[in-house]
Amino acid sequence: MTGRALPPSSPFAGDDGSADPALTAVLARHAGGDADVAEVVAALAPTRVLVPVLAELEVADVVEHDGHAHTVDKEASAGVVALRTPDGRTALPVFTGVDAMRRWRADARPVPSDVPRAALSAVAEGWEVLVVDPAGPVPVVLPRTAVEALARGEAWRPAVAGGRVDPEVGGAVAAALAGVRLVRTVDAVPGVRAEVAVRLGLLPGLDRAALDRVLAEVNAALAADPVVTARVDSLELKLHAAD
Repeated sequence: MTGRALPPSSPFAGDDGSADPALTAVLARHAGGDADVAEVVAALAPTRVLVPVLAELEVADVVEHDGHAHTVDKEASAGVVALRTPDGRTALPVFTGVDAMRRWRADARPVPSDVPRAALSAVAEGWEVLVVDPAGPVPVVLPRTAVEALARGEAWRPAVAGGRVDPEVGGAVAAALAGVRLVRTVDAVPGVRAEVAVRLGLLPGLDRAALDRVLAEVNAALAADPVVTARVDSLELKLHAAD
């Protein structure tokens, strides 16, 4: 896949390629567990990032996330590079400065961009996430909902904050599923494999065919809700028999 090249912009004519000090400080706090991804997104939004351009197809790279190294495939040839994340999504890598980019690839050509324009370019290409400084010093994966908010120039409101699902999101999930037959209780909580887990209390004694039908209705209802789709990056379902 060949990405759309980002042309140089005149506002960055005097840019020396250094990382923004305020952003660097927030990233350091994030690495130490003292700043969450929402704080990183807020600090990143007004800054300049560097988008890498490579001339040749590459095979693999590594992105660190949650303390683990993941192998990902590069998809782009000439032009802007895209990374394939372990969960199958496509990511645009962006860098806080030239040193971080050189740590990743010494032969990448840095193209400066304001963050909303870089995010908008990713959204236009159908690339779901951004990866900030994939080779360090502090790699951060920004979820789809954050990328879309940055592209619109809006503040990002994560679905989960402080270990709790935002009430607007929880209310939207409950409202979306209120009309689904056989669902007796609904609760939205922070997920394990996904951002948000939806706990469903189902009518006891359902056979496989009935269970498949109700899950199809649940998935369709959640996918159709504008708040859920705009604010939740990923969902998982947890089922139990209602009392």
